[in-house]
Amino acid sequence: MKTTFLCFALLLGTFLFNSCQVKTEEVPLPKTDITEFLGHWTIDIAGGQVGWIDVRQEDNYLDADILWGGGSVLPVSNIFLAKDHVLTIHRTNPNVVRKRDENNNPVRTQMVTSWLEIVKSGETIDGILLSPRRNGLGVDTTEFAGVKLPPVPPAPDMASLKFGTPVTLFNGKDLTGWRLINEKQTNGFKVIDGTLVNDPVQPEGGPRVSFGNLRTEQEFEDFNLKLEVNVPAGSNSGVYLRGMYEIQVVDSYKRNLDPHNMGAVYSRITPIVAAEKPAGEWQTMDMTLCNRHITVILNGIKIIDNQPVYGPTGGAMKSDVFAPGPIYLQGDHGKVAYRNIVLTPIVK
Repeated sequence: MKTTFLCFALLLGTFLFNSCQVKTEEVPLPKTDITEFLGHWTIDIAGGQVGWIDVRQEDNYLDADILWGGGSVLPVSNIFLAKDHVLTIHRTNPNVVRKRDENNNPVRTQMVTSWLEIVKSGETIDGILLSPRRNGLGVDTTEFAGVKLPPVPPAPDMASLKFGTPVTLFNGKDLTGWRLINEKQTNGFKVIDGTLVNDPVQPEGGPRVSFGNLRTEQEFEDFNLKLEVNVPAGSNSGVYLRGMYEIQVVDSYKRNLDPHNMGAVYSRITPIVAAEKPAGEWQTMDMTLCNRHITVILNGIKIIDNQPVYGPTGGAMKSDVFAPGPIYLQGDHGKVAYRNIVLTPIVK
């Protein structure tokens, strides 16, 4: 009798266990739809900023990197294709401070997610960014539109490049040939003893001054650009090639290699070797942009060797990676001085 009861109990337990399990099936990715979104996209953001998205299919999941306006290229926190063929991308800030103590230390933080909803038409996309308001009451929306980029071409043969006549961009006397990108901002650049100096000092006790970036009047296609730069301790600037790709200018002496160091293509290409000089010393930069590839020689040492650049960096002026553009110098970050700025176009 006890044996019969035990067998019955075991059978009943097995039945209940199996009936309570939730069976999950791995749903395959809808490849015929998602393949249309895969690849690199440059985007124009309402208000004039530029962004970039790289959508890729990994093993059984989607992944993406995104650049939204300024800052760095960052991995997304989530991406999925909804059944109505809307691609949704989540961007999460994990450390939004909501409350601080009397010593200004955070005592309550939240993880806040904004998200992009994207639809595709041909080789273009349209979408909106939805950002929760800080007070939690509603969301703000920002429209954007994008274009798919073709693959980066093969690296050019640097030895066979033909160059035109060098163009001296800075005459050492005044700002002839240069202007602010945004004329409503304050120009912190001036010429002192033959050098182009930017010193964006905020007035004490007064309203904050918005300092602008300085660009050449001329626009260029592919070229070699040489200049000298002096970066004070703790300072920061940048040289934008074709108004699109920032070559970082920063006091990073003796830092570990990083895509935000001196001579890096900001957040995109890390130098292969550190070649910075100490802060306050004049340094040479030799930069070549050709066929969407960049070479950087810092202080006579090649730190980026003919590497592909897949899209714009933060602060780009335009999204069209094939259009001519100016050289522009970042003027809103810190004190810096430039001299001997010479551009030599590549003849094709």
